[in-house]
Parts: sequence; structure tokens; C-alpha cells
Amino acid sequence: QVQLQESGPGLVKTSQTLSLTCTVSGGSLTTSTSAWHWLRQPPGKKLEWLGVIAYDGSTYYSPSLKSRTSISRDTSKNQFSLQLSSVTPEDTAVYYCARSDGLRVGAVSTSEYDDWGQGTQVTVSS
Repeated sequence: QVQLQESGPGLVKTSQTLSLTCTVSGGSLTTSTSAWHWLRQPPGKKLEWLGVIAYDGSTYYSPSLKSRTSISRDTSKNQFSLQLSSVTPEDTAVYYCARSDGLRVGAVSTSEYDDWGQGTQVTVSS
């Protein structure tokens, strides 16, 4: 069973960079069938896909957030990270990391993911 755990600040100021880390256990970031995603759900809104890092380190981002989003990994720690720059209060959301079997770029249905972190609330203060 693959387990994921998000960590990072729960409060970020407007215009700063939001940084979150997902620690993976029970699986490897370099497993060829797995892809590692970041998603978020703002209050009262639907789940939004942010981006993915594949087993080979290639990355894909949501077109609407591509200019502000970066996903990286540290394979020695089995962690992958999200950075979202120039945040505003509209970036307030519960942020999730998740694993899919296969790349699944842009997937927003929970059924397309095999494992999830518990989610972490990030609030952007104005």
C-alpha cells in the first residue's frame, strides 16, 4: 500500500510562493507505471488538477497555472514538491498529492487515482 503525506505551511501571504512537499512510503517515485500529482480543492469548488511528475522526472502542468507552477522531486528522500508562485487569496484551498497508475494528465475524477494524501489546508492571507 502506497502512502502519501503532504507537509508545508498552512498560511502564506499574498504574492509569496506556496511550497508543499509530499512524502511517499510503500512505493517509489521512479516506478515506471506511477505518476505523482498535485491537486487542490478551493472552498465550495470542484477538485482542480495542478500538475504531475512522471517516473522519469518529466512534468506536465495545468495550462491555466503553468506560469506559476513548478513540481520537482528528490528521489533520495522519495519526496516530490509543489511550488506555486505569486499566490493570491484565490489560491486558498485544500491541497492534495496523489498517485496514479499511468500518466493521466489533467485527471480530476477521484476514481482515476490509486492513492491519496490526506490533504493539507493552505490559506493565503491578503
